[in-house]
Amino acid sequence: MENREQQPHKRRVRYKGTHPRTFAEKYKEHNPEKYKDTIEKVISKGSTPAGMHISICVKEILDFLEIKPGQTGIDATLGYGGHTSHMLECLEGKGHIHGLDVDPIEIEKTKARLAKAGYGEDILTVWQINFADIDKVVAKVGQVDFVLADLGVSSMQIDNPERGFSYKIEGPLDLRLNPQKGIPAVERLMEVTRDELEGMLLENADEPYAAEIARAVMKARKKKQKLETTTDLRNLIEETLMELHLENPKQEIKKSCQRTFQALRIDVNSEFEVLEQFLSKLPDVLAPGGKVAILTFHSGEDRIVKQFFKEYKKMGIYVDVAKDVIRPSAEECLRNPRAKSTKMRWAIKAKE
Repeated sequence: MENREQQPHKRRVRYKGTHPRTFAEKYKEHNPEKYKDTIEKVISKGSTPAGMHISICVKEILDFLEIKPGQTGIDATLGYGGHTSHMLECLEGKGHIHGLDVDPIEIEKTKARLAKAGYGEDILTVWQINFADIDKVVAKVGQVDFVLADLGVSSMQIDNPERGFSYKIEGPLDLRLNPQKGIPAVERLMEVTRDELEGMLLENADEPYAAEIARAVMKARKKKQKLETTTDLRNLIEETLMELHLENPKQEIKKSCQRTFQALRIDVNSEFEVLEQFLSKLPDVLAPGGKVAILTFHSGEDRIVKQFFKEYKKMGIYVDVAKDVIRPSAEECLRNPRAKSTKMRWAIKAKE
């Protein structure tokens, strides 16, 4: 009989009190297939289960794309694979979808999850690649019938303290979508000038207290004050705004934290530049009559998408574009509060 080295039994993480509070302790939420009742309870309360992402505007996307069996498409931002799984269902086993993502941590989990659901390499190919390089995929597979891009950060990235995306939980100040490339936010804060930081906060997040926050960061650097964790940065913003004697300091601090982390994340990942590269390549990616749908989550992204779509329509490349943004329903926003800021725009390539 073959000798096999036995793996030591690994006990689940224990937590204090009656309910798990930290990301690691929520073991049931990390296993949606096994604990469906728990997952449904969490979602029904308007929360997103730890380690999971709830897809937004699924009906609106599918209604627009009108995916048919035999077509080929690209999900440019694979993430948790929610949108991809719905699009795969529409193919009914005929056709192909290419899923793109830069995150080396989540991409393998998603690939395994979709394979377990029955979507193997015959119908789904997963690429660890930035969607700015979508042309490299098309060079190998040819033009496609539809493209989807969800520009939001996935919930499993936001909620995992090790990724440093949220000001609400202690973690390293990182904010990189691919932690194996580029520099983390902590290093960016140490090299940026005061004018650059103020401009970053204004351009990437419309931060009203950009000057004050930029000044405070420079002061902290001069004093060699630590800005290594999400909590360090949050505390600095809080201290800075408290000195301004605001009418509603708690709410203003919360919003400034959200905007500052957003601005840093956009900068660290060059998100606007990457989006512009992606949009400029789309006309050559889509087959004649092909469709693209894009979900944005703040005004800067939406403005870029709107401008590219409008310009390409004027040039006759797109035969039609969304005149107004499509929003998720009130019911969806109630069930998933993270959907509230979502805007969807679409375009259809001319048949030539």
